[in-house]
Amino acid sequence: MKQRTLGTSGLTVSALGLGCMGMSYAYGERPDKAAMIALLRSAAERGVTFFDTAEVYGPFANEELLGEALEPIRDQVVIATKFGFDLTADPAQGPRADSRPDHIRAVVDASLTRLRTDRIDLLYQHRVDPAVPIEEVAGTVADLVRSGKVRHFGMSEAAAQTIRRAHAVQPVAALQSEWSLWQREIERDVLPTLRELGIGIVPYSPLGRGFLTGAITADTVFEKGDFRSRLPRFQAEAVAANQALVDKVREVAGPLGATPAQVALAWLLAKGDDVVPIPGTTKTVRLEENIAAADLTLDPQVIAGLDAASQQVEIVGARYLPAMEEMTGR
Repeated sequence: MKQRTLGTSGLTVSALGLGCMGMSYAYGERPDKAAMIALLRSAAERGVTFFDTAEVYGPFANEELLGEALEPIRDQVVIATKFGFDLTADPAQGPRADSRPDHIRAVVDASLTRLRTDRIDLLYQHRVDPAVPIEEVAGTVADLVRSGKVRHFGMSEAAAQTIRRAHAVQPVAALQSEWSLWQREIERDVLPTLRELGIGIVPYSPLGRGFLTGAITADTVFEKGDFRSRLPRFQAEAVAANQALVDKVREVAGPLGATPAQVALAWLLAKGDDVVPIPGTTKTVRLEENIAAADLTLDPQVIAGLDAASQQVEIVGARYLPAMEEMTGR
């Protein structure tokens, strides 16, 4: 697979990464561990070098999975993980941020153990903690970079001004944020800031948590434990209303001999060489489908048509429940 560099950081990764959350967390019953190890190694054999996880996925189980799967090829891959949540908090009270310096250092040490490695290639602040100045967070990561435990600093779902303040203390290599044909808010203020500062963009949920593949309809019943069942955007009425966007993507995909998922990924890849989407999957056939998108080139007219379609369709339903949405854009 072709390689891309995240902004001006010098961190080079495959044009498509692999979001690993669903292998341990959030989408219903946890898949078989041995099958997921095989999938991770298969991804690497197919040219994927960029693997994304977080301590909260499981919690902890996803990092442990990657540690076991990637240990034999550790020097051939780039591992990204995240800190920023208080995992001792009562889940009933909603998520709580924690980016205190001591907490960051403790999380990094624990993540290194679970990942079976001596360094984290890209360490993201998972969500901005309003109780801790971002300069203090960036300074703590800078110390970890100097110690060799971390190679690069990343942020996730942060506001433009917060990114600027952090970058002034410790260069931010990449911002991870939701970006897809049905979630384009990043383009308004954040994307221009990233381009100005030379920060790479890592879109998560580039397939709209599966919606843009065309596999989800108003009749879809999610299995127990699948967090999409609680999201406003995945309620039956919202899915039916948003179907017009999938129809447009499918219309583009047909003549190209491509799938809607491949078109949605190719659209993102066309937005700049500093863009590295991280679609997730638990199936080899979907992995192969996604990887093939890296070789799909869309004509400028097609891109413009998709741009227009995504703006013309009024997306119904919030992407998160209020407690999670309040943690973004800080």
